[in-house]
Amino acid sequence: MNLTLLDPPVRPTSVNKQKLAKRLRHQVGQAIADFGMIEDGDKVMVCLSGGKDSYTMLDILLQLQKKAPVKFELVAVNLDQKQPGFPEHVLPEYLASIGVPYKILEQDTYSVVKRVIPEGKTMCSLCSRMRRGALYTYAEQEGFTKIALGHHRDDLVSTFFLNLFFHAKISSMPPKLLSDDGKHVVIRPLAMCSEKDIADYADWKEYPIIPCSLCGSQENLQRKVVKRMMAEWETQTPGRIDTIAKALGDIRASQMADPNLFDFLSLGKRGDAALPDSHAWLAGENAVTE
Repeated sequence: MNLTLLDPPVRPTSVNKQKLAKRLRHQVGQAIADFGMIEDGDKVMVCLSGGKDSYTMLDILLQLQKKAPVKFELVAVNLDQKQPGFPEHVLPEYLASIGVPYKILEQDTYSVVKRVIPEGKTMCSLCSRMRRGALYTYAEQEGFTKIALGHHRDDLVSTFFLNLFFHAKISSMPPKLLSDDGKHVVIRPLAMCSEKDIADYADWKEYPIIPCSLCGSQENLQRKVVKRMMAEWETQTPGRIDTIAKALGDIRASQMADPNLFDFLSLGKRGDAALPDSHAWLAGENAVTE
């Protein structure tokens, strides 16, 4: 019996990997379009830490750069904070192997943080301020028009809950922002991507991951508590985190309770009636008595 040799069937895992890559490209492209993250002629500083998020961000941006409707430049930048055991050779070797322009900045923020922050206390606030300062300074010196960070959808949602639970405010991590000094536009291209998808993609690509021994390694972080809560929710009700993330993009000011966002005072106000005097109401003055 003659058998016709056919190409071997594509394994489901390969199909899933291609679907995953397509989904990430679509989500990053959607975020760029929805929030105006990248414009023609932009010089984008891609902040690379050596973690799964920043590797994936760089990879997807490089793919989109080839087919994007505008021309833009990508430069990978890493800040070597001189923490013990940091493998200094990994990122230069990787970036050189894929032909991406890069710059390694060196600043011993680790020693400063360890000296200033008491043992057992979280280092995030000081560490992040020093890191931002170094990156912003370099961005200004080199004329970068955008600074890309690797925060993803789950980071945005966890920040929302951190602000809700511990700071009594409705606030998240914006996909795009202007730095406090007004000099830098910061973008988060992974804003619509789930952490699970990013982790799966990083495993597939086998990036040379560098474990974090700074802020993210601290077990007593409130953010880790919130992430555990989110993980339990997602296990019990799959899709809940995505629903919450979508809700962050559909704010109804009139259905909240912030008078600075919605003019409740004018709502239903009769003609030329005077606006309420809050001091009088609080003090009980001019109260009606029988």
